[in-house]
Amino acid sequence: MATAGDPRRRRTWSLFDGERRRPDEYDIVTRGFHYHYGRRPAPFDLDPRSAINQWYLRYREGSLLQAPDWEGFRDPGRLNYRRYVALQNDREIYAEGVVDSFEADDHDARLDPAWVAVLGRAYLPARFALHVLQITSMYVAQLGPGAAITNAALFQGADELRALQWIAYRAKSLSLTHGAGLADSGATRAVWEDDPAWQPAREALELLLLAYDWGEAFVALNLVVKPAFDALFKESFADLADAHGDGLTARLLKDSGADTARSQAWSTALTRYALAARPDNLKAVTDWQHTWTPRATAAVEGLAAVFATAPRPADPREVAAAVTTSTERLSGAILS
Repeated sequence: MATAGDPRRRRTWSLFDGERRRPDEYDIVTRGFHYHYGRRPAPFDLDPRSAINQWYLRYREGSLLQAPDWEGFRDPGRLNYRRYVALQNDREIYAEGVVDSFEADDHDARLDPAWVAVLGRAYLPARFALHVLQITSMYVAQLGPGAAITNAALFQGADELRALQWIAYRAKSLSLTHGAGLADSGATRAVWEDDPAWQPAREALELLLLAYDWGEAFVALNLVVKPAFDALFKESFADLADAHGDGLTARLLKDSGADTARSQAWSTALTRYALAARPDNLKAVTDWQHTWTPRATAAVEGLAAVFATAPRPADPREVAAAVTTSTERLSGAILS
């Protein structure tokens, strides 16, 4: 019988990627959990003709985005639930400290009412847009063909929810100084549904909810629509807030830029993985980008018009161009 010091002692090795190595925590809780992908005749132990089996067969197994083995993909951040909660707990403590600091200085009372009107028209209704980004992230997670894809998309959805909640918080805090209507969800919903500046964005986002092919949902969301919205709000609108002395809104938006960086990192890695695994995927990816880019561009241009109504206006054309530069940088990184 082998002893502890015997070099022939059996070890627990991982077979991931053909390597003889110990699995780390990320691999242990991520690898191979999607037992239902690629099963025949159907993913789930139900009648193959059942609605759920037919949905997955059509929109996941039947997606135009294919790879011989999706299990080979790894989130570059290698996040699992434990690490994600710890990371966001630290960031939430930081955000709460920022809020406490600004509120102790009576920050909102010093804001120009004309700027607050811009917040009410552009920033506060953005929580409806973020909710769509969250829902679509969850859909990509639900239909993702590998657990690493599912985990990354779930954490992204949680990021959107956190950002949405901070906008809701700002609505309430602003209402305490600048009028109860700012915290009226019905009034904000009316802006989302009726303001001309929001209608191209609302159209793009509602169409996003109809992107049932998981590959199209991923490309439309993570490579086109979300990067455009993130650049518009977390970069251009944050700068506009700074220009109007609204450091609290600017800091909250810029803090969530870390979520954007993480989303773009795993999205870039997954797209590169798919293109390397099957070069034919390039046509599907670029076709989807060509379909969704005009919609995202129209959304940005509609909302950029609001920037011109601020007390210290920004040129909508320059705002739109800055967003385009940011999104093209992402596309360039993917194909480099």
